[in-house]
Amino acid sequence: MKLFDKTCKLALSGVVIGLLVMLLAMSGNPANMAICVACFIRDAAGALKLHTAAPVQYFRPEIVGFVCGSFLISMATKEYRSTAGSAPMVRFLLGAVMMIGALVFLGCPLRMVLRMSAGDLNAYVALIGFAGGVATGSCFLKKGFSLGRAYETKSLSGAVLPVLLAALLVIGVATGAYAASTEGPGSKHAPLLLALVVALVIGALAQKSRMCFAGSIRDVILMKNFDLLSVIAGLFGVMLVYNLVSGNFKPGFEGQPIAHAETLWNILGTYTVGFAAVLAGGCPLRQLILAGQGSSDAAVNVLGMLVGAALCHNFGLASSGTGTTPAGRIMCIVCIAVLFAVAASCMRRTKK
Repeated sequence: MKLFDKTCKLALSGVVIGLLVMLLAMSGNPANMAICVACFIRDAAGALKLHTAAPVQYFRPEIVGFVCGSFLISMATKEYRSTAGSAPMVRFLLGAVMMIGALVFLGCPLRMVLRMSAGDLNAYVALIGFAGGVATGSCFLKKGFSLGRAYETKSLSGAVLPVLLAALLVIGVATGAYAASTEGPGSKHAPLLLALVVALVIGALAQKSRMCFAGSIRDVILMKNFDLLSVIAGLFGVMLVYNLVSGNFKPGFEGQPIAHAETLWNILGTYTVGFAAVLAGGCPLRQLILAGQGSSDAAVNVLGMLVGAALCHNFGLASSGTGTTPAGRIMCIVCIAVLFAVAASCMRRTKK
């Protein structure tokens, strides 16, 4: 029997991940954002000068760690498979859409759970939207939605993203050439080496446990399987205890760190993320993990998220603590329409 087959062992992996997230929270990462894949990709885009929003520029070593941790553990356990499928531009688009929805809400599904554990009631509201988006995507899966199967390809192809991210981190450390925030969320971070090591371990654990926030809800809807949900529960439990003990648990809607209280757009933002994640085959964290274990499809999705982050800050789509923007609200609606169009156009044709 494999190590992570049983629900209790999956829950244990969630607990360990929660302890590691707690360590990052205690070591300087932003409040209620010990880890946020969407925000960290946005910060990395700023560091690479793909956008010029000064408060959100820092090449986060956690992103490198997640991908490389998955890469290393999958190589060690012979689970690495270099694969590529069909519809690369659709996958790229889904990545950009997922990022836009996340930055309207101000967080990926992982940060949504972390915000919930700190008492942010806006995140509980957003969970409704996220679950609704996952349910919508699951309905299309049941009806035959598919972007096509993945095929094995040259081993080098799947290793490109892990190697590229590692090289970019080395270049940044060696040259200091990247932009770096002096204030705002981008200026708050754990020591680089600590963040990298913690993220490598989280990446390995997430790869072995198949951790996915969208997948956990999808599996409940489609198969009545609660295994993946136990990983999230373990993470949530640890962070809830940490926030209660440390005095960071502050229930309410207003005054939450790096968050807004616009109910409708919290729901629609996470609805977009959940819907796109199911169509793409995983939430933002899961895409990083899949890319690390050799999936070029996931790597393309990650690149879409990177470009989406740049678009959000270059064209005023991203929300802030004061609320959403007109452009962000319009684009969120457009993204939902795009997702329905993608879902409807990628249905398998049944033979008569």
